[in-house]
Amino acid sequence: MIRVVIFALWALLGAVATAYAQPFTALARLDVSESQITTQGGAFQVNLSLSQGVPYRVYTLTEPARLVLDFREIDYTGVDAKSLLPQSNSNALRFGAVRPGWSRLVLDLPKPQIVAHAGLRVDASSGVALLSIAMQLADMDEFEQKSGAPSDPEWDRLKPSVSQSKAQVKADALTIVLDPGHGGIDPGAVSGGITEADLMFVLAQEVRDALLRSGDVNVVLTRDGDEFVSLERRVKIARTAQADLFVSFHADALASGKANGAAVYTLSKEASDAASAALAERHNRADLLAGVDLSGQDDEIAAILMGLARLENKPRSEALARGIILGINTEAGHTYKRPIQSAGFSVLKAPDIPSVLIEVGFLSSKDDLSKLTDPKWRMKMVIGIHNGIQAWLLNDAADAQLRRK
Repeated sequence: MIRVVIFALWALLGAVATAYAQPFTALARLDVSESQITTQGGAFQVNLSLSQGVPYRVYTLTEPARLVLDFREIDYTGVDAKSLLPQSNSNALRFGAVRPGWSRLVLDLPKPQIVAHAGLRVDASSGVALLSIAMQLADMDEFEQKSGAPSDPEWDRLKPSVSQSKAQVKADALTIVLDPGHGGIDPGAVSGGITEADLMFVLAQEVRDALLRSGDVNVVLTRDGDEFVSLERRVKIARTAQADLFVSFHADALASGKANGAAVYTLSKEASDAASAALAERHNRADLLAGVDLSGQDDEIAAILMGLARLENKPRSEALARGIILGINTEAGHTYKRPIQSAGFSVLKAPDIPSVLIEVGFLSSKDDLSKLTDPKWRMKMVIGIHNGIQAWLLNDAADAQLRRK
């Protein structure tokens, strides 16, 4: 496949390095007043004014059609999508951190378009850089032929701290992977300035600390801060860490209707109800919104994984869900009307790891938001989740004797 990839070379930046008013190690800033995204003849024209030149790459993706720009690295603090894209649906534009040292901008393309020109010009006196990208309309065949993420084996390599074996941590201890949902370019649900990504990261850290205080377990988090982690990578982290169980944390927001309380989800091909199906669809779209190339994923393999997950680990995951709900009910007394459900969450697809996804509440509920942002109340939720996991570990160890027989 021919892939459109354009890199700003370090040599270009080195030629004007002495002109920079700030060290290159400082994040580049986007000057919104001098930047704009417009259309000409139906094709996008992107002009971004940066406080300094940065390495970048640009490419398009299909299904849905998207333009992706990766930068090393831009500070988007205070930038509003509407100010860059005033003539269109601002939801079509997303930006933020995508991995340590890199940020990303994703622009939805209403029509197939290819990159006709991309260039970075740096002012020799001020160090200010202008990144210009001109798109041109194309037919679907040409668009598909020239789309795809660049091949870079280092791009998604796991950090040594994540990929370490159990022997390097606590020998013979069980490993629990905690997955704070969303992050970086994907903030998740937002309410009153509180993002799901930030709140779930805090919660995951609190659950981790509670588990570590309780004894001989290893705990790995799928992200170390406000960074984007793809769904596939979250599963890969769990597999690499040789996880004995995987727990993902979320706090959704409903566009309509009312809901409150915690619920625990297990993997299934068919959702337990329409609301669960919609919730899984929203979570599974995170990679698309963040500009992840999903073209290499094999639906047949996914179906096989789904089938394997229904075997030994289905009842184990369901037992984990029951244990966590019992723990939450006992400590916090705050669960959804149907607290145990199932749906096709991609993040739960590892066939050999008992996995659950906890919706700890709904940010669209004022009551839930108030509780989850209160450290004292949140500790009740943490204790409940901790107790549920600990109870499951003991029961599963006992059941393992029966499974071996």
